[in-house]
Amino acid sequence: MAEIVMFQQSIFLSKGQLDKGTELATANTTPSCLRCGKNSLLTDDVTGEQFCSKCGYVISEKSQESGPEWRSFQKDGGADPARTGAPSSLMIHDMGLSTVINPLNKDASGKPLSTTMKSTIERLRTWDSRSQVHEPVDRNLRQALSDLNKLKDKVSVPANVLEKAAYIYRKALEKKLVRGRSISAMIAASLYAACRDTATPRTLKDIADSANVKRKDIARCYRLLHHELELKMPVVDSIQCIARISSKLEMSEKTKRYAVKVLKDAQERKESAGKDPMGLAATALYLACVKNGVSITQRDLAEAAGVTEVTIRNRYKGLKADQASTPKPKPKPETETETE
Repeated sequence: MAEIVMFQQSIFLSKGQLDKGTELATANTTPSCLRCGKNSLLTDDVTGEQFCSKCGYVISEKSQESGPEWRSFQKDGGADPARTGAPSSLMIHDMGLSTVINPLNKDASGKPLSTTMKSTIERLRTWDSRSQVHEPVDRNLRQALSDLNKLKDKVSVPANVLEKAAYIYRKALEKKLVRGRSISAMIAASLYAACRDTATPRTLKDIADSANVKRKDIARCYRLLHHELELKMPVVDSIQCIARISSKLEMSEKTKRYAVKVLKDAQERKESAGKDPMGLAATALYLACVKNGVSITQRDLAEAAGVTEVTIRNRYKGLKADQASTPKPKPKPETETETE
């Protein structure tokens, strides 16, 4: 009988503790202050404190960070403090959502597995690796994204351009445009399309040299992608190409600013429509060098821009005539002072 009474008391005690914990949890989630009852709670992101802005009462001293933690700073021999895995990315063939079975034959508590369980886990690892690249499309995508990852350092493009290139290639793979064509040429064409879409100044020749693919093959694949995927490409701004050419030749800031001014005047007069942006940028820099008395040859500019000297000479005539026809600002009239 005494045991039954003690059991009932323990039940009532656990219920009381549960109710008390529920009240505390409810109080922490309520937006009103527990002391003054006003709806004015603030959270300090630096210290993690949640307090009332009216009376200063501190509700909680620590707040749990709910954001991603991709940098774990794992200590040697300690537990991994990371709460999440790596972010999903289109640059990975399975977008980073694949299953990974730990190669260590230990359970969650660190104890070694039994012999029977070891063989089972090994068989699961084998089928897991087979299932990731079972279809030919998966193998194609893995090879293409591997080539794109190699081009990343050669072309020097940011991560958003690579994500866009991977997205374009996935769309081409869905429409079966890659069948019968070179994977290297298609991934290079996707990268060029991503550079055009994000206004990154990279020419077709740069990508062809980096990918070790013929320029004609990349251009053919790019036209196919543009037509089949109905890509809307913006017009390449020639002003963005000035910084690239001038950094190779180590030009002064004064020369670059005058070249930008020349190209802005040409764009206002619609003189740059339908012309190669790299050729226009090289010509504007040559015109700026002539204006400022900087000694430079057309061959150096042509090699830095990847165009011919004939292109610079032809564009130079048009830009020089455009500058000559630009009206100069009239000087302000001087006020005449009457002399007595």
